[in-house]
Amino acid sequence: MAGRADRTLLCVGDSEMISHMELLEFEESRRLTREEAAAWLHRLADSLARHNEVEFTIKGLRHRVAVSDEIEMEVEIEIENDGTKLEIELTW
Repeated sequence: MAGRADRTLLCVGDSEMISHMELLEFEESRRLTREEAAAWLHRLADSLARHNEVEFTIKGLRHRVAVSDEIEMEVEIEIENDGTKLEIELTW
């Protein structure tokens, strides 16, 4: 995204410091009940609305990422014979 400032990430992997990192990718997949998924989404929404950041844990280390006042949101739904997929992507 043009005009995006470089970010400094303080804790990655074995507590090493990485400056001006262009990319950190973390993906997690797990099976949840519908209610558990809703609770997770509520926590994410609350974090965005109240704290202006998102928080996640990788290998036991907690990371916080600041979120801009304005974001781009993309929603995609795929309905197929073998299941349905809903993807929500937020970028800033």
